[in-house]
This record gives sequence, C-alpha cells and structure tokens, in this order.
Amino acid sequence: MYTALRLREYGGPKITIALLAKRSQRRSASRWAQGGMAAAIAPEDSPELHAEDTLKAGAGLCEPGAVEILTTGARAQIERLVQQYGVAFDRTATGDLALTLEAAHSRRRVLHAADATGKALIDALMEAVPSQSNLEIFAQAIAVDLDVRAGRCQGVWVWQEGERVHFGAKAVVLATGGAASAFAQSTNPPASTGDGLAIAWRGGGILRDIEFMQFHPTALAVAGAPRFLISEAVRGEGAHVIDARGDRFLLDYDPQGELAPRDRVSRAIFSHLQRTGDSVAYVDLRPIPVATIAHRFPNIARVCQEWHIDIYQQPIPITPAAHYGMGGIATDTWGATSLAGLYAIGEAASTGVHGANRLASNSLLECFVFGDRLAQRLVEAMPEGSSHPETLPPWRTVGAAPPCTAADVQNLLWQAAGIVRHGQTLQPALEQVQAWRGAHQPCLDPDNLALRNLLDVAALLLASALLRTESRGGHFRQDFPAADLAWAQHTLIQGDRLRKHPLNQPLPSGLT
Repeated sequence: MYTALRLREYGGPKITIALLAKRSQRRSASRWAQGGMAAAIAPEDSPELHAEDTLKAGAGLCEPGAVEILTTGARAQIERLVQQYGVAFDRTATGDLALTLEAAHSRRRVLHAADATGKALIDALMEAVPSQSNLEIFAQAIAVDLDVRAGRCQGVWVWQEGERVHFGAKAVVLATGGAASAFAQSTNPPASTGDGLAIAWRGGGILRDIEFMQFHPTALAVAGAPRFLISEAVRGEGAHVIDARGDRFLLDYDPQGELAPRDRVSRAIFSHLQRTGDSVAYVDLRPIPVATIAHRFPNIARVCQEWHIDIYQQPIPITPAAHYGMGGIATDTWGATSLAGLYAIGEAASTGVHGANRLASNSLLECFVFGDRLAQRLVEAMPEGSSHPETLPPWRTVGAAPPCTAADVQNLLWQAAGIVRHGQTLQPALEQVQAWRGAHQPCLDPDNLALRNLLDVAALLLASALLRTESRGGHFRQDFPAADLAWAQHTLIQGDRLRKHPLNQPLPSGLT
C-alpha cells in the first residue's frame, strides 16, 4: 500500500498502478500486527542504539548497511505517517508519542495504537487510495506465475473469476507477506503461505535464508480458537509467563526471563512443556495495572473474552506458533531482486535487516522505510515498457485429485521444521514433500494454486534447513545445537541449486 502511494506521489499521474489482492485488501498479516513499530525518536535513544539491538538480535546474519538504512530512516517515516496520513499512534498525557518496551530492545522505542497498530496503519493508508488517480485495487486476484521473457519479468499471470488473465507491467513488486501459515500452528492469516516466494522462485529469482522462521512464544491456546497473537508488548509492560503451577519458569532458562529474544523464549516454553508434560503455558497480565491493560490491550481483552477468559482475573493459556519469516526473496537495499523487472518489499523480501532473528517491531518499520526507497528507485529508473505476452497453452480448469491436502503439508512442516529441528526428521519430510510435488497437477482453481505454492515453499524451506548444519536465531538444529562460525553467511536458492553466500556481498546474477 505504502509503496504504491509513494510511487504515485513521486511519479505523478503518468504512473499507472494495479494493486492485486489475493483476498480482500484489508485481510493481511500487516493488519493483524498488534505490538507496534520501532523507531528511535526518544531523547535517550538513537539510530545507533536501535541498530545495535537489531544486529544483536540478528545473530550475526544482518546486513549492516541495510540495518543502518532502517534505523536512520525511521524518524522521517514516522513524521510522514502522522502528519500526512494521520496515523493515530498513542500519546502520553503531555501529547508526546507514547513508546513502549519490547523484548531485546535496550530502550523504549515501540510506537503503538493500543494493541491494533497494524489496523491503524492499513486503515490510514486505505483512506488515501480514493484520492489517487491511476491506482486501482483488484481484489480476489490470485497471482499464478510471473511473465518472464528474455531474462526479464514483464508482468504477471493472474487467476481472476475462474480465468487466467495477464497484467503487463514495466515493474512487478511482490508484497505478498511471509510463509508462517505454511505451518500448522501460526499466528498469521490463513493466506500467508509464501505465495510470493514460490512465484519468484519459479520465475528464476533468488531466495535467501528462508530456513529462518520466527516462532512467536505466546499465541492463544484454546481448543477451537485460532492461534491469536498475545502481543510481546504485554511482557514489555510487565506481564509474567508462568506454568500450570504458577512458576515463572523462563528465569530458569534465561536471565532475561520474559524479555529475552523471541527465539530463546519460544524454545524455553517448548522445552518446559516437554519436560513437564503440560500442553500449554500461561501469560499472566495481573502484574500490570488494570487501567494500563484497558488502555493498551483492549483487542486482546476482547478476543480473550470471546473465549471466556477474563485477562484481568486469570492468565491466558498460550503456546508458541510460527509468526514471521526472516528470509525471503533476496533484494538489494532498494528492493531490486536478481531478476530484472522484479522487486520485493516487506516480509516477502530479504533485505538483510532481520538476519537470523527479527528484532520485535522492526517489520512494520521495514515496510515503510524500504517501501519509500523502492518508490524512489522505480521513479528514477523506470524500466522499459512491457510487451504483449506470448500465447500459452490453456491450463486445465479441473485437475486430478491432489496427492495431499494443505493441512497435510502444514502438519508435516510443523513436526519436521518447527521450533526444534533434526536432520533425521527434515530429510524424510523433504522426500515426502517432493513426492507430493511430483504427483500434484496444477489447474486453475484457487485451492489447487495455493497447494502448489505451499508444496514449493515447504520443499525449499526444508532443503534450506537441512543445508544449514548449525543453530542460529530462529533455526535450531537439535543435532547441531551450537552456532558455527563457518555458517556466518547466507543461504541462497535459485532453481534446484543451494549454496552459501558471504555477508556484505552483492547478489549474484545467477548461481553456477
């Protein structure tokens, strides 16, 4: 949304933009984001301190240049969102922007709109769309494949109303979110199954570091309820994580307790549940003043109330769940991929800012800082116009019965590539997914197309997790439990080839 709006502002009416939405334009992981948006705007804070925290959380795999761009660019984006787009971040009693603390941040620097920050941002951007000419949203338009000819992306093939249609474009931007819903337990909307990653990979693009999945430690765990996110901000405000006996067990695993980085908290909860045989842990908000809970977490209170949990009086049952992919489509710091004409932004992209473990609330910030940069780049260096597509044979509208269901893939990925991984489970899982892929026949059906992407993403993630024989950030191998200095580099996938790639090096144009 932001890239499109900034592109129209920089480029004027000469630029025509089509925004394609897989479902409704208001259904996305961004809109579900609760906690907030990190920015070093407090007098006692600085971009350098923000960068230091980001690099520390990234466990040696962040690209320092990208991190510097992110943290130094934050203030300007916050000012624009407030002044131009009217985003209503929470304020203090004196009228200043309110800042909260989240895990692994050394300062209070997370801006928020109660516990529905993503909704506030998306709604503000949506209000700006009607005033923009030559910018049109197409809902229920599912991208199928890139139109790649002569080594260049020249558009995208789209499923729309039962047919495959073509959108020609001078530039294609993939802003499709991540792949957390490729796992059976996920805090993301069901549509977040890595479609952009699969589409880019099939088109010849390079994927980077997709083995790194962040598992959020606290997702609502009630029978029949979705894995609704219990924001990290509740722990920043003083909530405790306890077990069924009321013990704050996280302190036994990490001296930072509730404010340790997400990967360590998730593994601690996972390990404790295995040791005790309990099915869930709990987040207890009762140490937080009642007025603070009511002001900061009304959405959490409302959703929990729907499941008969009074957060003022009782702890919330929780379990870890897949939340955010640190890797993605490899880009430079302007959003350009290795494939001419193709760009990526947001969680779908691997800009290098998150490394092996994203610092909390850097993801929304990344969308705005790098979205603005991408818009500038496209205006300054708009590629040549697209051409008409070549005639392609028609796709089947009805395919053979699929070899598996989406739930089969999601359950397999959760079991084999979840919080704790092992080569003995990764390898047979990869072989099973490859067998399913070989038997799958794509056709023009939304469920079939989704399964096709899900199988591709599962295979690529499992292969990457097998390749990285160490534990780092969001990737934990029980058979290789320590970090390995030789692995302080990226993993790249293009086609069927995987390889290591050093940090601070430009992307290769191809893998040989």
